[in-house]
Amino acid sequence: MPLDLLTVLVVRLSLDAMVSLSFWVQSRRHSDVKGPGWWSAAAACSVLATPALWVRMEMPEAWQASFANPLLIMTVALAWLGVRAHLGLKLPVSPVVWALLVFSGVNALLHEVWDLSPVRLGLFFVAQILIAMLTLRDLLQLGERRRQPEIRALIGLTWIELVALLGAAWMLVSRVGLADPLQLSATLPSILAAFLLSVLVRTLLYTGLVSARLQNQGDRARRILQTREANQRALIENLGAGVMVFRPDETLASINNAARRFLGWSEGGANPALPQPILPGWRLLQEDGQPMPRAGLPFLRVMATGQPVSNVVMGMPVGDGRYTRWALCNAYPETWPDGGLRHVVVTFVDITSLREAQGQQKELQVQLAQSQKMEALGTLAGGIAHDFNNILAAILGNSDLARQDLAKDHAAQESLAEVTTAARRGRELVRQILAFSRQQPMERRPVDVAAVLSESSALLRAATPPQVELVQSRTVGPLFVSADPTQLGQVLLNLGTNAVHAVGAAPGRVEFRVDALPPGDRRIPAALTAEHELGVVRIEVQDNGCGMDDATRERIFEPFFTTRVVGAGTGLGLPVVLGIVQTLDGVIQVDSRVGRGTTFSLFFPATAASRIHEAPEAPEAPEAPEAPTVAAVAVLSPAESGTMGPIPKKQSQLPDTFSAEHTTMADAGDTPVAHILYLDDDDTLVFLVRRLLERRGYRVTALSEQQSAIDAVRDQPQGFDLLLTDYNMPGMSGLDVAKAVLLINPALPVAVASGYITDELQAEAMAAGVREVVFKTDAVEDFCAVVARLVSGAE
Repeated sequence: MPLDLLTVLVVRLSLDAMVSLSFWVQSRRHSDVKGPGWWSAAAACSVLATPALWVRMEMPEAWQASFANPLLIMTVALAWLGVRAHLGLKLPVSPVVWALLVFSGVNALLHEVWDLSPVRLGLFFVAQILIAMLTLRDLLQLGERRRQPEIRALIGLTWIELVALLGAAWMLVSRVGLADPLQLSATLPSILAAFLLSVLVRTLLYTGLVSARLQNQGDRARRILQTREANQRALIENLGAGVMVFRPDETLASINNAARRFLGWSEGGANPALPQPILPGWRLLQEDGQPMPRAGLPFLRVMATGQPVSNVVMGMPVGDGRYTRWALCNAYPETWPDGGLRHVVVTFVDITSLREAQGQQKELQVQLAQSQKMEALGTLAGGIAHDFNNILAAILGNSDLARQDLAKDHAAQESLAEVTTAARRGRELVRQILAFSRQQPMERRPVDVAAVLSESSALLRAATPPQVELVQSRTVGPLFVSADPTQLGQVLLNLGTNAVHAVGAAPGRVEFRVDALPPGDRRIPAALTAEHELGVVRIEVQDNGCGMDDATRERIFEPFFTTRVVGAGTGLGLPVVLGIVQTLDGVIQVDSRVGRGTTFSLFFPATAASRIHEAPEAPEAPEAPEAPTVAAVAVLSPAESGTMGPIPKKQSQLPDTFSAEHTTMADAGDTPVAHILYLDDDDTLVFLVRRLLERRGYRVTALSEQQSAIDAVRDQPQGFDLLLTDYNMPGMSGLDVAKAVLLINPALPVAVASGYITDELQAEAMAAGVREVVFKTDAVEDFCAVVARLVSGAE
């Protein structure tokens, strides 16, 4: 049945209009996809060309020649440009415009000038074939992209169109009769139907190209999104900061590895089925260490207020609560597009090490302030002790001389004895002040701690009430530290005495424990930062007495601070202990609770036991019962071995006073009298020493000015048998005087007395040629013995 031209044109007009509108919508919706805009313009040109074919019978032929044919060629050309734009090829817009203008001009000339309808029709087919060949060329040069189904279908369609156009052109050449208007009108519906079918198929293929491009872009966008999400997840999982995401029902949506490590959970990815994280057994702390109320949790505060929360410090005790992890938390809400709460994101940073560093810094600041205060007080105490030492020496010496001048049954003897006793007590206080200021002489050598402990415990037992159980326990084998045995014993006696006083009159227990800690042991204080190959020796003194509160414990090492009644303590016992321990490179720790007792722990670097044989033998301890020691594997009861039994107390007696009656010199009929030159800036001591030495039979020249002493030796280089000089004098020290005198007479024995004897002073004195450095605290009592020894050595 022959096709009706009007029907075909109406269908084509409707189809082109829909195609144009469809591609226009696609170009607006997907502006990044190239091609639909050109295809919409091509369909629009086809819409304009269709009415020209429709009214060709009623309109002049010039309308078709000058308008319809160029629009049809423009339709095909715009479709070709759309294909190139979609494929990303360069668009030859200018050549196409010029080609269309040339085509329109030639088409008009062929109608108006030469009136060659067959040639015009042939030109139309040539233009169509040329554009089809250009389209086919572009498609065949795509390479791997040709494998796309839409491209392959478009290549096939282009081949079909090209073959159809070539067939139509052959028919035009072989059957010129087609140029007859009547024959052309009969075949025109069939030609338009074929073109309509081609446009329909091409439209479907173009739409498929757009859909494939959109799908590729969607796939690419999804892959990019998935990669980005994977990267973000990996970033969050490997962050050093913890991240926790909570749902509105207070359950966890996700958690990263840092948060799992902080909470002590096993590491893993996000788990939507995680349980509620705030368990009843959890104990969260505020910044001040107090328990944190549930309402104070950051994510609950965000849920309640909807506002972000920043810089909240939280602590979480670990295990038995002795160690706490600290975190700096921030929380913010994550909402849905409609404003509803979707998640609460909590981020936190582990600041445990920072808190520990701040605590250590605070502790170091306290220690520094304490050290500076102790140093200032020590310097002050040392200066006071120096002057006080001279006063006590004068009191002791003159009271002793006065007792010698009086009869033994004189009434003043008792008063002078009390003066001497009081002065000796003052001298002991001076010793403690000097120990506190670390100005006592010290001879450090390897010392067996157990031996010193046994001696100190035996001495302490004599002053311990019978209701107080005194126990010592230690590990098997000797434990050596580098120390002065006398000062180490003083430390143990002071701590033991304080422990006995803490127990009071009630039955109690005082225990000494000695053990060794291997290198790297966690119990070694951080203050002993140096690596000790032999480990650390620990001495503990523990009592079950009254204990101390925090305020008292913070002040126990302050000089002259005491909790005893007036007259029962000087307040220098523990400061002396601290000074000695620090001098021995040790560390002291105190643990005390009110009503539960106190434990003092001393830590000293261990030293090699073999070196003990190279050191001089320790001085013999005062006579006291030996205290057996056992391995510290159990606390000993009073009936077990290792508990020191009570020692009968002896009546304390004052040391024998110095008396010239027992020290008179031998008859000097044939022996020349030794001439002593004594120098001191204190006139009281000058007067006292001259009287003491003259009573011993020496000839004494006592001076208080340095230059006078030097001039005396210069005037009589061989006239003196000994120079005894004070060290601390204004202007010129005793060492300076000794050096000047030894330049005059190098053979003259010289001794220097001082209350501040250090290793540097002894080394400098020996280098200057001084025979002996005398500790001035003992100078008065030992004066005659020192003088006799030096004078006899000179002789």
